[in-house]
Amino acid sequence: MKAANRPRSKTNRKTAAIVSLSIALVLTVLIGLLALNGMPLDSRGLYRLLPWVPSPGNWPDSISLGLDLKGGVYVEYEASLSPEQEAEGAEYGPLMEATQKVMMDRLSDKGFAEATVTQIGNTGIRVEIPDVKDPQAVLDLIGTPAKLEFADPNGNIFMDGSYVQTASQSFDVDSKPCIQLVLTKQGEKLFGDMTAQSIGQEIAIYLDDQLLMSPVVESAIYGPVQISGDYTVESAANVAMQLQSGALPMDLRQDKLDTISATLGRDALDTSVTAAMIGILLVMLIMLVRYRVCGLVASWALSIYIIALFFLIAVVPGIQLTLPGIAGVVLGIGMAVDANVVIFERIKEEVSGGRPLIHAVRIGFKNAMSAILDANVTTIIAAMVLLIFGTGSVRGFATTLLLGVLVSMLTAIVVSRFLLTNVVRLVKNPAVFLCAPKAQAEKEVQ
Repeated sequence: MKAANRPRSKTNRKTAAIVSLSIALVLTVLIGLLALNGMPLDSRGLYRLLPWVPSPGNWPDSISLGLDLKGGVYVEYEASLSPEQEAEGAEYGPLMEATQKVMMDRLSDKGFAEATVTQIGNTGIRVEIPDVKDPQAVLDLIGTPAKLEFADPNGNIFMDGSYVQTASQSFDVDSKPCIQLVLTKQGEKLFGDMTAQSIGQEIAIYLDDQLLMSPVVESAIYGPVQISGDYTVESAANVAMQLQSGALPMDLRQDKLDTISATLGRDALDTSVTAAMIGILLVMLIMLVRYRVCGLVASWALSIYIIALFFLIAVVPGIQLTLPGIAGVVLGIGMAVDANVVIFERIKEEVSGGRPLIHAVRIGFKNAMSAILDANVTTIIAAMVLLIFGTGSVRGFATTLLLGVLVSMLTAIVVSRFLLTNVVRLVKNPAVFLCAPKAQAEKEVQ
């Protein structure tokens, strides 16, 4: 009875292996095509799943690009305390955070959602704004203090911009662009009481210590305030945005300014992707020559690794891919291949020692785990240190490297083992799997 069951058991294992590998292959091909081409989600094409794996000359919109790849403006500021703040003993830390927040709010309101504002050292601020058409207008937007003050007929300041609830571009009674202010309740009372006391007299409105207007008060104003002047629609909108986000808490001095054209960034992007693809293909070729069927399995797992890694880059919020980031991706690919090399060498040692191939695979994976974990954990620690203490492009490199190492561990430990175990159930000859000097025939599995 047992002898009759053994062939059927082997047949079942082979059938299960064929089914498992077929399903894995079909899923890999389908997801790969989806990653390269995307897919419409409705018949009208209004909704579409965007592709996420790049190819030379075709970069997907689902991945956010950094300044060096997309083009834009890079500027560094030196922040300092005003004399009044120094006299009050103000601290740099909270003021630096507040300054960065104001600058980021202004950029976000203007539509630059991919812009980044980071601190350099104790007093430096770095601003990176991809895809900028008018750099000077953006620099004026983020670096202008936008200090609003109201003075009574005697020249005394009775209200400042802190009482402004909202500021927006509007049009006055003559259909000219103006700035409309909606004040807080306390601001409405202050402004209303002052205008009620100043009927027939002038009150002055200053923006950044420059006189905007000094109208004669005709009646008390307890509602929205309109500031008219020599504005265009765009300039009025910019000033309103600066007032809306608030004044900059610190004084800024521009130290460095670089502009990268979109064409230069695109050329760098295409060159990097082409170089990365050539490197990946060469690695796959070497693995095939050196490890035969094991190399084919490693190449299959590497394809899954690339799809998963770029998917995470596309969906994880806050990741911008830069040139150093692409370097991190390539290094992560190297880590993924290195893990497979360690595993295959351990399998070769077991096969050379006379173990059956199926057992050599299981023991080889087990013996390789400590070396793989040690190498990857140390890389993860280094990436986290760079991510925490680095700035700008260094953090971009650390982010993609960290993601790459985590995904490579998953593919090496789970995907490669699943694929190799099922392939071994179909092919029993160790010489087909490993380029060993003296491959021994596999013993019959009991």
